Amino acid sequence: MPFRFLSYLQSTHYFRLLRSNGHFMFPISDELPKDVIEQLDLDTGYSSKLAQAYDLSWQAIQRGYIGNAKAYAEFQELAVTDEYRFIRKYFHSAWVLYVLVLRLFSFKNPLMELKAWFGTQSVSRVSYSPLVYSEWSSVSSELIAKLPFVSVVIPTLNRYEYLDAILRDLEQQTYPHFEVIIVDQSDAFQADFYSQYQLDIQLVRQKEKALWLARNTAIQRAKGSLIALSEDDVRVAPDWLESHLRCLDFFNAEVSAGVFHPEGQQIPQDRSFFAVSSQFATGNAVLYRKVFKEVGLFDRQFEKQRMGDGEFGCRVYLSGVRSVSNPFASCVDVKAGVGGLREMGSWDAFRPTNFFAPRPIPSVLYYFRRYYGNKMARLAILRTVPLSVFPYQFKQHKLLLVVGFFVSILLLPLVCYQVWRSWRLSSQKLKEGPIIGRLKSE
Repeated sequence: MPFRFLSYLQSTHYFRLLRSNGHFMFPISDELPKDVIEQLDLDTGYSSKLAQAYDLSWQAIQRGYIGNAKAYAEFQELAVTDEYRFIRKYFHSAWVLYVLVLRLFSFKNPLMELKAWFGTQSVSRVSYSPLVYSEWSSVSSELIAKLPFVSVVIPTLNRYEYLDAILRDLEQQTYPHFEVIIVDQSDAFQADFYSQYQLDIQLVRQKEKALWLARNTAIQRAKGSLIALSEDDVRVAPDWLESHLRCLDFFNAEVSAGVFHPEGQQIPQDRSFFAVSSQFATGNAVLYRKVFKEVGLFDRQFEKQRMGDGEFGCRVYLSGVRSVSNPFASCVDVKAGVGGLREMGSWDAFRPTNFFAPRPIPSVLYYFRRYYGNKMARLAILRTVPLSVFPYQFKQHKLLLVVGFFVSILLLPLVCYQVWRSWRLSSQKLKEGPIIGRLKSE
C-alpha cells in the first residue's frame, strides 16, 4: 500500500499484495494518461512530492481508473505527518483516533505521533467524483455479437420459493445464449419443480450439503466459455447477463464483478461506478472459464463456513487477471432467512450463532493468515471483531449503540475466548492446506 497507515485500516485488502508480475495495483502517477490526471486533485499540503504522487495513485484507483499504466513495485516510507494527513482525508475521524491509539500502544515515539496528529487536525475528509467512461453507453459490443455460450451456476438448498424468483428473472434475459446449471441440495428434493421454466436447465442432485462442492461441480459440467455465478436468493434485471458481457468487452477484462444492494435500497455510492474490483462475490459475477484453469476452483476449506469467494478473488487478483467492479450488472440481495448457509450455523463471517462458537468463523482467519500473515490477521481482528459484538439493529440507533458498547465490555472475556478458538481452528486448516481442485481438460 502506498501509505503505511493503511495497514491498520485495510490490513487484509487485496491491493496490499504484490501481484504475480511483481507490481502492486497502484499506478505510478507520472504514467497515468493526461485525461485521468486532469480529473484528480493534486494535494500540495503533503510535505513531499512522493506523498503527493502516492495520493494521486490512490485517488486514481479509488475513483475507478482501469488501465495499463505502469504500477509501483515498491513504496518508500513517508513522514508520519503525511501518513496522518492521508487518513484524515479519506477515513472517518474515529478511525484516525483509532490509528493514533494503536501507534501509541505499539511504542511509537509519542511526541512525534501527537505532534503529527494535532498538526493535521485542520485537514478535512474529502469526497470525490468517479472517473468518467463516456463511451460506455454508445459503444457496441463485439463480444455480444459473437453470442458466446454462458453457463449460469446456481447452488440451492431448501429455497424453492426464492429460487423461483431468480429463475423467472433468467427467463426474461435479453441475452439468449445460456444454460442454467442448478445443483440442488434440498432435503425435500423436487425434480418436477424445474419443468415449469422456459430455460435450458441442467439439474444436478447433490445429497451432501456443501456449497463449494456444488459450485465446483457445476463449473466442471459447464459447457459455456463464460461462467455466470448467481445464487438462489437474488433478483436480477433483464439485462443482467448483457451488462456483464458488455463490461468484459469494454474493459478487455476477464472478470465482471457485479454489485449487490439490499431489497428496497440503491447501490452503495462507493460501488456505483466502474473500478478495479476490490472484492469478489459468487452471487453476482461473470468470468471466462479459462480463469478457473489458471487459478483453480474454489477452496473447499471454506465448506460450511465463510469467505470462500473472497479467497478466490484474491487468487484472481494475484494472478494478474483483470477484474472490474460493474455497477450496471447489479442484483437485489433478498437475504432469505431460511436455507443456504443459514442452515449450516453461520449468519455472517464475524457473528457466531451461539456464545461459545468461534469468532470470526475459522475459515476467515485461515484466509487472512494464509495470504496476509499473522500480524495483518491480528490487526484485522482488532478492527472487525469489536464491532461484530454489536447486533445489526444497534447500528442505526444511538442509544442502543451506547448500551451495546457497555455490553461489549462485559462480554470481553467471552469474545477473547471466541477469537482464541477461531485462531486455533484456523491453524488446523493452515496445517491441512488448501483443497483446490483443478478444472478438467475439455
